[in-house]
Amino acid sequence: MEILIYLAMIASGTLVSCIFASLPAVHIYNVASVVVIFFGYITAKFPFFIHNPMYLMSFMIALVVGYSIINTVPSIFLGAPDEASAWMVFPGQKYLMMRRGFDAAVISAIGGLGGALFLLLMFPLAPKFISILQKVFRAHMGWVLSLIIAYMVMSEFPKGGDIIGSSWARFFDAWKSLSAGILALILSGFMGMILVYKPIVPVNMSFQNLLPAFVGLFAIPWVIQNITSNTIIPKQNISDSVDIDADQITRAIGAGSLGGGFAAVFPLVTGGIGGLLAGHATAQRDEKVFMISQGVSKFVYYVGAFFLFFIPATNITRGGMAWMLSTVYIPKGQYPYYIAMASVLISAGLAFLLMIQISKLTIKLIEKVLYQHISIVTLIFLILLIYFITGLPGLLVGFAATGIGLIPVVFNSRRSNLMGVLLIPITLNMLGYGPIVAKWMGLV
Repeated sequence: MEILIYLAMIASGTLVSCIFASLPAVHIYNVASVVVIFFGYITAKFPFFIHNPMYLMSFMIALVVGYSIINTVPSIFLGAPDEASAWMVFPGQKYLMMRRGFDAAVISAIGGLGGALFLLLMFPLAPKFISILQKVFRAHMGWVLSLIIAYMVMSEFPKGGDIIGSSWARFFDAWKSLSAGILALILSGFMGMILVYKPIVPVNMSFQNLLPAFVGLFAIPWVIQNITSNTIIPKQNISDSVDIDADQITRAIGAGSLGGGFAAVFPLVTGGIGGLLAGHATAQRDEKVFMISQGVSKFVYYVGAFFLFFIPATNITRGGMAWMLSTVYIPKGQYPYYIAMASVLISAGLAFLLMIQISKLTIKLIEKVLYQHISIVTLIFLILLIYFITGLPGLLVGFAATGIGLIPVVFNSRRSNLMGVLLIPITLNMLGYGPIVAKWMGLV
């Protein structure tokens, strides 16, 4: 009976993630926060949850696993660039404009399965390996994060065209996107300092303090870009197979696992930043390898960070999902560790099969309904989400964050620079300068 309940929770968690991961710009952490908020109400009607909170654990693992794989669909099909910048974006969107969006979705999702394989291979080694890693890097997190911030700025490449004119004209054209990236990093860092030292949400919703900032920085600008775009997505071809070989998959899993693993272990480093570092370190240029490795990196980042929470005797709480679950459940011993691994594998297989069907349905949808209209509905949903969870103060933060989040969109710089909202305040705190800067800003 217990096994059937676990399977039901894994299946239902994956199906719920299917619904929300299919919507553009909707993050599964927002969904998980609602699950945690109403956990008390659920346990009142279904008392077996009280006796075994690991059922909730399996459900939340399935949520994040499903999101990591299925969110590939809106990122490819519902974020098409306009014609002028079509060849300056990720290969997945290039494939979309070449009528091969389905191939791109499947290739990226294969990376998710590769991420699950990596976690399975690390399963017997993780308890000792992670413990050693903690001891080695615990005292060095501050300067490591400082180097990451510096590298993010230094590795931003000029995206201006080869204009004809004076040397100063070419100089300003080259520095346009670079300056926008640096400005986005600094402004998001200022916002992060304010939110860390002056929380705006009620105490009972404190784990949602950054929700309006993240929605404003990352989600709403993406939706606005979709709404204002005049791109017409070409009719897509649905193939029966994808042309990738074992060598490509192996190289992609290696690079993606390196980036995603680094992001999962180091606080505040996202899968995008980890993938950026790993891609530069391994010099990956093949587009298929890139898409698979990004799928691996995203999976290992989201799922791996959550998986650290269940490793026996390490006491690691990394990522929003782990923090939310820790408010109602703390795993102890080997049993939750094995259940967590089984939940990851089952959910990954189910999510991959669902992703194929959702991709086909999405292709049919975008052939009948403009994705601009879908984005308008999503924008309304995001605004309502911020309001109902964080109230009017949250809306004000969300609108301010949207202004900052539009900078990379308008000037075509990296959106990962917006992670300054977390990187800058936490790095300053780790280095011991956080309170000094906060006092200088009048926050304390």
